[in-house]
Formats: sequence, C-alpha cells, structure tokens
Amino acid sequence: MAELLLQVKNREAAGKDLYAMRKQGFIPAVLYGHGVKQQMFWVRHIDFVKLYVKAGESSIVEVAPEKGKVVNVIIHDVQTDPLSNHYEHVDFFQVRMDEKLETHVPLEFVGEAPAVRELGGILVKPLEEVLISCLPKDLPRVIAVDISLLKTFDDHIQIKDIVIPAGVEILADKEMAIVLVEPPRTESEMAALDEKVEGDVTKVEGVVKESATETPSVTEKEGGK
Repeated sequence: MAELLLQVKNREAAGKDLYAMRKQGFIPAVLYGHGVKQQMFWVRHIDFVKLYVKAGESSIVEVAPEKGKVVNVIIHDVQTDPLSNHYEHVDFFQVRMDEKLETHVPLEFVGEAPAVRELGGILVKPLEEVLISCLPKDLPRVIAVDISLLKTFDDHIQIKDIVIPAGVEILADKEMAIVLVEPPRTESEMAALDEKVEGDVTKVEGVVKESATETPSVTEKEGGK
C-alpha cells in the first residue's frame, strides 16, 4: 500500500480560497466514513492524477495529512470539469481494515475470443463492473475475465464462470451474462442501420442550429461540497 500514498494539505472551510488554491494547482477534497468525523483537504492536482491512474476507485490509498495520522481510504467519487476534463473535486471514503466494504470493481477482459477472430462476430459486454464485498486487504484492482472461452455464438460467460480472488464475494446474480459474441450483421441490417443514422443526424443538426443562438452561461461552484 505504501506506493499508493497521497500527501494532502489541511483545509479550513468549504469555499474559502477556492479560486486562489486552484490557480496554484490544488483541488478540494473531503474525507468521510462510518463513525468518522468529516475532514477537508487540498490535494495537489498533479499528484492526484498520478495516483488515480494507479489506484482507480477500487484500491486502498493512504492519505497523509499535514496534521493527524495516515488513514486508509478508497477514492469514492471524482468530479471533473465538463469542458477541460480537469479534476475539480475528490471524495475519499475512510475504511476500517477489519471491516468488510462494498464497492464496484471493473472487469478486465483478457485474451481473444475465437468467435470474434475466426467467425467475425461482435463482442458484447453487458456488464463492465461488479459490486463486491471483501475486507480491504483483499480488495482487487480489477477482476479478470478470460474471453478465449467464447468459441461460438452460443457461448457466453456468466458471473458464476469467472475466477474470483480469495476473500471476495460478488453481490450479483450468478447467472447474469457479462460477455458474449453476436453474429456479424448482414448487408441488409447494415443498410438499415445506415438509414437510421442518417435520419438521426438530420435531427441532431436541427438541434445544434437552434442551440447556436443561445448564450451559454457558466456558473463556478465547488461541486456542492
């Protein structure tokens, strides 16, 4: 866990010095949890970006404040600016290492499906993450799904078919399909799809032209935190 360490600065109050701190490369963050007093911090944006690439939202991260002890958290929510995609706010959820937690973990599809490679099928992934329960020490970054088992269009992989790490329980219907391969579309289906897309584009263009006359407004806020 030591490699997932984030240094943070203590923050006095919501809204205070927000513009100035963002100009200096910091973003606001809040930490909370069961039976835990809420705390507010400033996080250096560049440090958070590097950490988030490694940790995602399903890894234990150590948050080290200027004052107080290091705490174990997961990144619970991240808000971004819709125009710049710049991180605007972070929520940390403090976890107890002796208490099970529930969180969503992404599925990582590995291998190559013969039904796609040899039969020209289309890979369909109805589910790309699952809700799990486990102790923090057993929390996986991802759960791997081997799609090389998909040899025909009749094959599909269900939750019950995947290899689950020790200590982890998936909180979902075990019969739920998470990946399958559909037959390639026929020429007539592709032609019908093209016609539908052209019709939709016409509607979208009309909406865009009407919207172009409107005057956009921007409201700066901290994200309700």
